[in-house]
Amino acid sequence: MKEFGKATLATMVAMLCAIPVPAAPGTGRPTTTAHRTASRYRGVPTFADSSKTDDGTYDDPVVRAAAVSALGRYNGAVVAVDPNTGRILTVVNQKIAFGEGYIPCSTIKPTIALAALEENVITRDTMLRVGRRKYMNLTDAMAHSNNEFFEQLGTRMGFDTVSKYGRLLGLGELAGYNLSDEHPGSFPSVPPAFGGVARMSSFGEGIQVTPLQMAALSAAFANGGTLYYLQYPHSQEEVDNFTPRVKRELNIGPILPEIREGMLAAVLYGTGKSSFDRGGDEMPLGKTGTCDDHTTPSKIGWFITYANESHPKIALAVLLRGNTRRVKGPTAAEVAGRIYRKLREQNYFANPTPAVAMNTGK
Repeated sequence: MKEFGKATLATMVAMLCAIPVPAAPGTGRPTTTAHRTASRYRGVPTFADSSKTDDGTYDDPVVRAAAVSALGRYNGAVVAVDPNTGRILTVVNQKIAFGEGYIPCSTIKPTIALAALEENVITRDTMLRVGRRKYMNLTDAMAHSNNEFFEQLGTRMGFDTVSKYGRLLGLGELAGYNLSDEHPGSFPSVPPAFGGVARMSSFGEGIQVTPLQMAALSAAFANGGTLYYLQYPHSQEEVDNFTPRVKRELNIGPILPEIREGMLAAVLYGTGKSSFDRGGDEMPLGKTGTCDDHTTPSKIGWFITYANESHPKIALAVLLRGNTRRVKGPTAAEVAGRIYRKLREQNYFANPTPAVAMNTGK
C-alpha cells in the first residue's frame, strides 16, 4: 500500500505540472495583475483618429498642425493656449476636450504644492520621509511624482484647505468664456471614500478635470499667476478683435519659483524628460500624470506644460486615454516634446507675440 501511495502521488504531481498556465496574449508568460487591469478597459482604444470631427478653421494653423502631427494615432486631446492672453490656439479632439472631465492623476500635485507653500506647511527645503530610509524635498517629489510626499501634504492641510486652493485655481468650474459646449468637470464636496484627502492630493481621487482647465492652470503658472478665461475665436472678426479677459489674479508670484523648480526638474531628470527638445533653446516646464480613471473607465496619461521658461509663449495640456501601458504621463510628455520640436522648426518661438488689449471684466 505504501508503494502504491507513492506511485499515485507521483502521477498526480505529473498531471498537475502538465496543466498549461494561462499566458498573456503574445507574451508566453503567466497573466499578471497589470494585464488583468488593462483588460478591464479593453473597450477604450489606445489609438484613434482624434482630429476627424474637429473644426479647426480659426485655430492657429502652425500650432494646430504641430499638435495633430505630434498626437498622431493616439486616442487623446491637446489644448494649446497663449498664456499671455488666454486665447485658445488649437483644440485637437474637441469632443474629449469639451467633455465632462477625467481624473487629474498627478497633475494635481502642483496645486497641492502651491497650497502647502502658501499655508506654510512646508518650505522648498523641507525634507519629508517617503520610505524606510528615504527622504525628499519638494523639487524631487515633483520631479519623480512621489505619491507619499503629497499624501502627507494633503493630510497635514486637510480637506477644506485642499479644496480651497483647488477651486481657487479653477477646478470644478468652467475655464472658458462663452464656450457653449464646455463642461465644468467636478470637485468633491466631501473627502473621497477611497483614500480620503491623502489620495485626493496625490493623484486627484474624486476630482474630474478637463483639458481646458488644465491648459488654463498651466498658463497661470507660466504667466506669473493670472488665471484667464479661455477664449476660442470662431470667426476672423473674433481673431482680429481678440481681447483677453481675466478671471482672477491668483497672487502666487512669491511662491511660483518653487513650483516652477519642481516642474523644471520633472523635464530635466524626472517623469517629463521626454518633453525636452534637445535641438532648441526653449526650456519647457511640466508635470506628468498617470493613473486609472474608474469614473470614465480607462487608463489616463496627462502632461501639463509651458514653454519658454523665461518668456512663455505657449501652454499645453495633453491627455491620452486607452487600455495599454503606453497610456501614461511620460508618453503624453513625449507628445508635448514633439509639438515643441515642430514649433521650433517653424520658427514659432522666434516670432514676437502681438500686443492685444485687455479686459478684466466678465
